Amino acid sequence: MKRNRIVINLDESRSGGGTRRGFAGKKTRGGLGKPLLIIALVMLLIAAGVVGGGYLWWRHYQNSPAYSLAILTDAAQRNDTATIDSILDTDKVTDDFVSQVRQRATGSASSAIGSVWPNQADSATASLSPKLKQTVHDELVKELHRLTEQAAGKPFILVALAITRFADIKEENNVAHATVNIKDEHIQLTMQPATAPGRWRITAVQDDKLVTVIADSVQRNLSPGALQDAVQKQLDKLKKPAP
Repeated sequence: MKRNRIVINLDESRSGGGTRRGFAGKKTRGGLGKPLLIIALVMLLIAAGVVGGGYLWWRHYQNSPAYSLAILTDAAQRNDTATIDSILDTDKVTDDFVSQVRQRATGSASSAIGSVWPNQADSATASLSPKLKQTVHDELVKELHRLTEQAAGKPFILVALAITRFADIKEENNVAHATVNIKDEHIQLTMQPATAPGRWRITAVQDDKLVTVIADSVQRNLSPGALQDAVQKQLDKLKKPAP
């Protein structure tokens, strides 16, 4: 009698089980892949939005008075006179300083200036104008270099981003007024849009130290008999630091 033998192919069973597990693994990986792809796309869109928003903000910032002050700060530390002159309107700043000297003369000094300056002082100022302008320009460059020492060697982008920490800027009717606080010193700046697109120029500076320089220049260059005693006393007062 022949015996019927039952043969079980273990290799085939193993192969079949492995195939089933393989399909299950592919399904699991396929199920995770789609959410991960969506997350990656969302993160990419967020990153693109941040970069695009930053670029638009930077382009807008480049047209602001603060950016022009950052350029001026960087130029002062690099002794770049051409760039400084593109932002500093020496003619208007000089005229404003002369106006400050006149306005601060009160009482008898004011009447004395009125009697001496209508004719002679105006012509004297015109003749002194080149020297006054050069004096104002040189003194401003020195002051800028001294006050912006903290920016020495710093990358420009860092200077541009930090400038608003030292300058409180308000814009109104196409004019910007900046209050600069550096080294416990307060300087008032008036700025107006320049001819170059996006640039602003400084047209007036209120700084007692520089007013004193103007007073010294006027005193030295006007003829001895041009100023009366009251005017002389007022100019001396301008040289004294405010209490």
